[in-house]
Amino acid sequence: MQELYWIDWIVLLVTLLSIVAYGTWQTRGSKNVQDYIKGGNTSKWWTIGLSVMATQASAITFLSTPGQAFNDGMGFVQFYFGLPIAMIVICMVFIPLYHRLNVYTAYEFLENRFDLKTRTLTAILFLIQRGLAAGITIFAPAIILSVVLGWNLLILNIIIGLLVIIYTVSGGTKAVNVTQKHQMLIIFIGMLVAFFIIISKLPQDISFTKALHIASASGKMNILDFSFDLDNRYTFWSGIIGGTFLMLSYFGTDQSQVQRYLSGKSVKEMQLGLLFNGLLKVPMQFFILLVGIMVFVFYQFNQAPLNFNPNATEFILNSEFAEEYKSLQQEEDIIFNNKRDHIKSYVSYENADASKAIVLANEANKSVRDKAKSLIDKAAEKQKIKVEKNDVDYVFIYFILNNLPRGLIGLLLAVILSAAMSSTSSELNALGSTTTMDLYKRNTSEKTEDHMVKASKWFTFAWGLIAIGVACVANLAENLIQLVNIIGSIFYGNVLGIFLLAFFFKFVKGNAVFISALLTQAIVIALYFLDLHEYINLPFLWLNFVGCTIVITIASIIQITNRNDRTITN
Repeated sequence: MQELYWIDWIVLLVTLLSIVAYGTWQTRGSKNVQDYIKGGNTSKWWTIGLSVMATQASAITFLSTPGQAFNDGMGFVQFYFGLPIAMIVICMVFIPLYHRLNVYTAYEFLENRFDLKTRTLTAILFLIQRGLAAGITIFAPAIILSVVLGWNLLILNIIIGLLVIIYTVSGGTKAVNVTQKHQMLIIFIGMLVAFFIIISKLPQDISFTKALHIASASGKMNILDFSFDLDNRYTFWSGIIGGTFLMLSYFGTDQSQVQRYLSGKSVKEMQLGLLFNGLLKVPMQFFILLVGIMVFVFYQFNQAPLNFNPNATEFILNSEFAEEYKSLQQEEDIIFNNKRDHIKSYVSYENADASKAIVLANEANKSVRDKAKSLIDKAAEKQKIKVEKNDVDYVFIYFILNNLPRGLIGLLLAVILSAAMSSTSSELNALGSTTTMDLYKRNTSEKTEDHMVKASKWFTFAWGLIAIGVACVANLAENLIQLVNIIGSIFYGNVLGIFLLAFFFKFVKGNAVFISALLTQAIVIALYFLDLHEYINLPFLWLNFVGCTIVITIASIIQITNRNDRTITN
């Protein structure tokens, strides 16, 4: 466990409390629904762009993505290749329509196009998946910080959740947008500082260029994979096809994102904000992955732990398998020393033999680390307790706490918690707005402005408590950034298909869409669990494309075979 110095505490607390205080003060006193849910339609394009980016870039991004690069290299960036395409489509189709209809939520449009039950079903699908995701965005930094710093997990979950609730309930959409600009500034500064410190900690004769060569020799710089191998989650094709469908649904139909750009002053501001996000997001993810690559290079010259999760290491060293684990540590020490010699040879001469030796050493190192994980599993199973063996999410925070100067540790922790707060605030804001406008308002006779603002605040507060509750009972997955995307992929394809039916399939009516959406959601969930238990091979990114295709196909078939459906299609 790591102890924070007083300077780290000051930097951390001042940063977080300043954000909460500023957001609450700047946006106090929303008097009507237009101000509270749409921010008074005053946001400029750069505010929209940064807010959209901050909503997606949760703490999971800054904890898991460097670890993902450390383990698997740069290939994960392909996941985002569909983003620019999605931004262009949304700017051309979704934004003009939402603006013309003057909607508060994306799902209002579905009632105009289909019927109330389709709007309600789609809103409920959003509430389920985004409610779960909000809990995970709180849980992700809390579980990792609790393990590494020894802080109480339950208290951390509650503190993060309550800080977000304070300014989100107080100021609504405008509070979210205002605070996210500053949170993104802190995040950018923190990641840049971390990057340059990592470079400075490499041996004097290892320049940035040489570091890239070392990473390349280790197979970490393989960005593009044009194979159609379904065993590989991240390929060019899964990014372009599955990623485009995922991003279309996320940015075009997920209220946590739609609400960000509906606050824009005009269609032009909304479109510029999304295009700004489309242009900057892929380079930003590339840079975060590159930080992880530099951490990998750092640990080619500095001994890394056999497992980055300190709880797992402490557990196994206090178990009956301690000697076996120590034997693996000694084996890894030998591999590390040999590999370091090969790397020095490769950097000096770039000969093919040294390159091959590095690859073999990396494979041997991976084998030893896998054996260590199996040993942790074996010990945990014998004692009938759960111990998290997968350490991908711990790589970056471990490096921060053990290698950054005092004060900067506080800044990087503030980055992680700011990212958690920014993403969670958008989610709570959208959950409260959707519950108010799509469910509550449609089923109550009390519809005054003051009543709706109060209702939205109470629903936001309630969703905040639910998110804290989900965080308190959540469990770690193999990789947190994958977990959030898996949750989204289970629902997003179906929701996107409903919207595409509304936009482009004018002959399809409400009853057909409603039935098709119910069937599709059941099919997609079944497909996910079949893949999880290895009965089929369908990486989760493809669920977005499959879900979208199924709902459109079934709805079209139902409509064609039932010409008597007279649901309004205006």
